[in-house]
This record gives sequence, C-alpha cells and structure tokens, in this order.
Amino acid sequence: MSKEKKKINNATVNYALGFLSGILIYIFIFVYGNQIMQGVIEEKSTRIVEILVSSLKPFQLMLGKIVGIGAVGLTQFLIWVVLIGTLSSVVMGVLGMPMPQQQAMEMANPELAQASPDSSELADMLLVIGGIDFAALVGSFIIYFLGGYLLYGALFAAIGSAVDSPSDAQQFMLPVTIPLIVAYMGLFVFVLQDPTSTVSFWLSIIPLTSPIAMMGRISYGVPFWELALSMGLLIGGFLFTTWLAGKIYRIGILMHGTKPSYKMMWKWLKSSQ
Repeated sequence: MSKEKKKINNATVNYALGFLSGILIYIFIFVYGNQIMQGVIEEKSTRIVEILVSSLKPFQLMLGKIVGIGAVGLTQFLIWVVLIGTLSSVVMGVLGMPMPQQQAMEMANPELAQASPDSSELADMLLVIGGIDFAALVGSFIIYFLGGYLLYGALFAAIGSAVDSPSDAQQFMLPVTIPLIVAYMGLFVFVLQDPTSTVSFWLSIIPLTSPIAMMGRISYGVPFWELALSMGLLIGGFLFTTWLAGKIYRIGILMHGTKPSYKMMWKWLKSSQ
C-alpha cells in the first residue's frame, strides 16, 4: 500500500468513525434527556412525586431517575454491539464467508492484488480497520455517553420539575439545546475537517460540547493529556449541573399552578440551601 493511498484510507475510516460516534452521542443525549424530562413532568402532573418525596429526598429522586434511564440507554447500546457482532459472525459463517481479518490477509496477497484491483482496494481498507483499537474507542464512547448524558440529564430533569406540561417546557429548552446544536454543527464544520485545529480542541474540552466533539476526534488520535483534561472537565461539569439542577428540582417538583419563568427559577436557586 502506498503512503498516499494509506493516508486516504486512514482519513476515510477515521471520518466515518468520528461521524458515527458523534451522531450517536448527539441522538442518545437528546432521546434519553427528553425521556427524563417527560418522566419528571408525568410524575409531577399525576402527583405521584408527592408520595415519593415522603420517603426520599428530592435530590435522591432526581438522581435515581437520571441514573435509571441512563442504565437503560447504556444496556441498549451494549446489546446493539453484542447483537451486531454476533449476527455478523453467524451470517458470515453460514454463508461461508471469511471474517474481515482473514479476508484482508487473503486479499493482501500480491498475486491476488494484481489480479483484482478492486479486491486490493477492499483489502487495504480492511487492513486500516483492523489496525483500529476498537476496545479503546468503545470505552471512550461509553465514558462520553455517560458523562454527556448525566450532564444534560440533570438539566432536563430541572426543566421537567419546573413546569406542569411539555408545552411549558419549550421556553426553557433553547438554552439547553444550543450547546448540543453547536457541538453537532462543529462536528461537521471543524472537527471532522481539521481535528487538530484550535476550534476543534476547545469544542472537545468544554464540557457542554466535548461528548460530541471529542468522539469525532478520537479516531484520528488525541494526546493523552487532552483526553484526560476533557474527561476531567466533563465529570466536573456533570457534578456542577447536578448540584444546580438539584436546587431547582427541590422546589419546582412540588410547585403547581404557577407559570414558570427564568426569574422564578433564579429565585429558587438563591433561596434553596
């Protein structure tokens, strides 16, 4: 494989992995974050929460809902990984097709490469894929999925506790979704185009955008100190948003019949100790 050809194949595979990882994080945060908000609103509107807080602290109730839905999402993701891997192995075995690693080795044979240029191209791509550390990639995905979900999940829970219906929640959704949209757009405009740029670096470091942006960069190779800094700040961001959301949740979950506003939520933050 020539250096130019290898570089093109690496760029293609890295782009695909970064694109897929970033989009999955974006979708998961939105889907499961909305599930948290809808669940909190439902418990509040049916007055079930008034029974629950008699035996649990509001903060414990909020954290339990966030962790519970997050565990469901993580379990679903792991099931997908296992099923896709198992089904692909079974199907290829039934059809008598060699596994990708074996196919790559066979196609990399110089005689076969000369006889079939298309097979050589596929072999080169499979060799590039075979050199990727998927264990580290999946591990990073789980960490950023959990970190991003917990960070935004706390904010979605706070919004749900402050309103009585989903329609009332729309006015509070914009400040929460703007960082996600910025990260989503930045993934295509900056990160996947130039993962080493200054904008890509800061998008992958700031906790509100790092789950999507960093997953777009990891496949290209990220220095360990950048990865450690990004994960550390993400954990700190989750702790801060959980503390902030807990203050709102504590008062808002028991408030009924009042039209929520930013001014009112600010008062809750100042009055809650």
